[in-house]
Amino acid sequence: MQVMKYRNYISLFIFFLMLSAGASAQTVTGRLLEDSVSRGSVVKGAIELAIPEGLHVNSNKPFSEYAIPTTVRISGIGFKPGGIIYPKGTNRKFQFSESELNVYEGDVSIPFTFFLPRRFRGGILRVEAVVTYQACTEEVCFSPKETTIFMSAKVR
Repeated sequence: MQVMKYRNYISLFIFFLMLSAGASAQTVTGRLLEDSVSRGSVVKGAIELAIPEGLHVNSNKPFSEYAIPTTVRISGIGFKPGGIIYPKGTNRKFQFSESELNVYEGDVSIPFTFFLPRRFRGGILRVEAVVTYQACTEEVCFSPKETTIFMSAKVR
């Protein structure tokens, strides 16, 4: 009886360990497309999601009020954020949902742009991106995550 109880605890521990590993298995990075940028120009960058096989994240428009959409917020000093171009996701039906959801799988790039004013002061452009997303398996969704990414470029 003691051995059975011990095995149940071990199994439960392994289950929760795997569950937490799955929730953080995806990586989120960001980059500006150029190492140096000019005042008075459009600056381009991208947020990159690497989603392992067996996981997906909700797209920016997941088709469900209960699914947390993937969002990107760009900010910094001396410029105003421009456009964020969310890619189209894939429509999929999962065990936990009554209808199809629009999701991202595999490697996903989310491009963004902004205008760097001519009057920008300083020699370094610092950009902050906050990415919110919710990863799921075929059966369950994990708690939403928020990742902050810092990017920089020299200003000419």
